[in-house]
Amino acid sequence: MPVLDADRLVAALRGAFARDVGRIELLRLAAEKIRAAGAPYTSVYLYMLHGEELVLEAFAGRETDHTRIAVGQGVCGTAVATGEDQNVPDVRAISNYLACNAWTRSELVVLIRRGSTVLGQIDVDSDVPDPFTPDEEAAVRKVADALAVLL
Repeated sequence: MPVLDADRLVAALRGAFARDVGRIELLRLAAEKIRAAGAPYTSVYLYMLHGEELVLEAFAGRETDHTRIAVGQGVCGTAVATGEDQNVPDVRAISNYLACNAWTRSELVVLIRRGSTVLGQIDVDSDVPDPFTPDEEAAVRKVADALAVLL
């Protein structure tokens, strides 16, 4: 059973959408609700794709200097370049890792896509090594899929 209750979060996003909240508010709500699930979700960043660059549009948790990331750079940019989600059990083992802070030990990046088009991504950092099980990844994917429809 995943820590993240994706169905409840998706319902909250749909409710916010029905109240005509804007795009940034939807992204912020997703970030805050994912982080509120608790460990292993230390920080959550929502980057949206603008041309060949990922732009940070909402986050919950620790601030980051990485507000713009080129496609292909770091774990986030690699996810877009390859079109594949990234589940990195130990960020210290990745040569092109862009450290948001010194405490992060693992990272999960799930693409937000509409069909084959990548719109952006949910980037989750954890201070715990290798915490993102297939169930956690599937829960974050449900949120990403809901955002793809609502944005």
